[in-house]
This record gives sequence, C-alpha cells and structure tokens, in this order.
Amino acid sequence: MHEEAGAVEIRPHSRVLHGMRRPANWFQLVRFGIVGAIGFVVNLGVYALFVHPLGVEYHIAAAAAWLVAVTNNFVLNRHWTFDARDHDRARFQAMRFFFVSLCAFAASQLVLTLLVEGGVAKVPAQAVAVAGTTPLNFLGNKLWSFKARA
Repeated sequence: MHEEAGAVEIRPHSRVLHGMRRPANWFQLVRFGIVGAIGFVVNLGVYALFVHPLGVEYHIAAAAAWLVAVTNNFVLNRHWTFDARDHDRARFQAMRFFFVSLCAFAASQLVLTLLVEGGVAKVPAQAVAVAGTTPLNFLGNKLWSFKARA
C-alpha cells in the first residue's frame, strides 16, 4: 500500500489498550453499569412521576430526575465502583462528578428534545437520552472524577 508524504498514521492510544488488558477495569465497568442501571431506574421513575401524574413540563421533570439520580449515583460510584476511601477528597470528587454528570445531562437534554419534538413519547425518549450518554459519564468519572492519585 502506498503512503502519501506527510500522512499521519493513526494508532490507538497505548494507555487505553493497556487499560483494556486489565481485568480490574472490566469489573469496574460492570459495577459502573450496575450503578448506572439503578440510577437509570431511579431517573425514569422520578421522570415518569413528574411528567404524568404531576404534569410537570418534561425538561423540568428531566432536571428533577437527574438531581435525584446523580446524588444516588455519586454515593454508589464513590464507595462501590471506584472504591474512593479518601474522605478528604470527597468534596473534590463530588464537584468533578457533578460537572461530568452535568455535561452528560446537557447532552441528554439535546437528545431528549430532538426525540420528543420528533414525535417520540416522553418516557421512552428520556430512556434513550439517558442511556446514550452513559459512555460519556463513565469515561469522565473514571478518568477525571475518581482518578486515583499518582
């Protein structure tokens, strides 16, 4: 195969490849998934309650559901998924977790709006929006919020 002069070879990042070979990272991903599933159920339950019986506007319902779920997920992820035992860093980790979650929430709001305005029912649209932003949440929290000290 002929390579052009100045062409850049694209290689996967060696840190990612190294991390994928460590079983502990896969177990951590499974724990994150379990916490995420719990948070997903909490989020959808709160959202459905706000949207249907209470008649709250769907963006406000999504924000309320997110607040409940993010609090639940922080506690479970900090203590179980990422085994963060340093109590001095809890506030620092909470701020980072909240920021990562807020970024994912913003992305999910965009997806939710597109789906609802496109005719998808509100609760299924919320399910797709939340599930679609899970990878962003995991990577942000693993690599930044709960990053182990060097």
